[in-house]
Amino acid sequence: MSLLDDVRAAAPVLAAEDAEGARQRRLTDTAWKQLGESGVLRALQPARWGGGEVPLGEFLDAVVAIGRVAPAAGWITAVVGVHPWQVALFPERTQAEIWGDDPARTLASSYTPTGKVERVDGGYKVSGRWSFSSGSLHTDGVILGGIAGGRDWHGTEVADFTSVILDRAQYRIEDTWHTAGLAATGSNDVVVDGVFVPAHRAQSHVDYTYLLGAPLPGRDVNPGTLYRLPWAVVFNAIIAAGALGAAQGFVDAWTAETSTRRSNYGGMLRDDALIKDHLAAESYVVDAGLLKLRNAAAELTAVAEAGEWPDRERRARLRYDLARSAQDAGAAVTRLMRASSGRTAYTDHPLHRRYQDVTAAIGHAFLLADPLGQAYAALRLGAADVPGVHL
Repeated sequence: MSLLDDVRAAAPVLAAEDAEGARQRRLTDTAWKQLGESGVLRALQPARWGGGEVPLGEFLDAVVAIGRVAPAAGWITAVVGVHPWQVALFPERTQAEIWGDDPARTLASSYTPTGKVERVDGGYKVSGRWSFSSGSLHTDGVILGGIAGGRDWHGTEVADFTSVILDRAQYRIEDTWHTAGLAATGSNDVVVDGVFVPAHRAQSHVDYTYLLGAPLPGRDVNPGTLYRLPWAVVFNAIIAAGALGAAQGFVDAWTAETSTRRSNYGGMLRDDALIKDHLAAESYVVDAGLLKLRNAAAELTAVAEAGEWPDRERRARLRYDLARSAQDAGAAVTRLMRASSGRTAYTDHPLHRRYQDVTAAIGHAFLLADPLGQAYAALRLGAADVPGVHL
């Protein structure tokens, strides 16, 4: 069976566990086990470590399919499932430390540089607090982001944004995730108290972005096309997939609710012309976003297969397409919510949690479309002032 077949087979269990996960504020153990057994969390892991090493587009379709029936499970699939792809860019020594004893080992993350990552002899000193670490209660380690000083880029100093990998014993998790949306992701805070991380467990995003195409040690042992894609666009794609899957699931739920709902003025709402217009228009928006998602994956893969790297303008355009698609899908969901019963205000209404899930998803920093659109337009116009976004 394909990866998509495997996740569709897992979908009924994930859907059944969704409400209980929201109550627990983490994925249930049953849902987490189901994700693991489906293989989707290892889909982007190199085949030589037992992973799927599937094309990016196939993984994104799997994220959407899971998010459609269980938004929190889809979100965790996206963010935990992308980490094997990033680990594959690290030195072989690092990959062996992460997967040597247990190839199924998983990592959570929190990239926003709210904590400190300081250069010291032989590596980095890591301390502080990072929020929004989805799936951290289930995983065996974490990737954290921080600014480790600066680096030169064509005579301009740029922030040396750096990822560091910590083992589970090197940090603690604080229970802070009390939210209306994506409650089952368990996206709690990670707190680190002055831990040393050796240099081989750190990687600069300057090499992922400004110096895209610079040699990375992981590509020597993982030469496949999958590992020749730009980090920022890949990460944007998986986040967009999580949001779009949740939005598609909301449209499904809205359709099911509305098809049996009676009008206050007699008759069935499914016979109301305006209701039919709402469904057609908003389905179009969500479906268009899914096409943008798949087109981005296909375009990135085609460039990599040609042995090339996408330039900054193309990367900005793709990131804008992805973020804008997720935001537009969120707006479509909001418009459908406004065409729903006033009873959706009750937290036990079938549409309430799904609406909150979509709202939480599109709040992710990587889905803020405005600066990405400005960056794309500036690069296309040749403007001197380009917003400082990850490309």
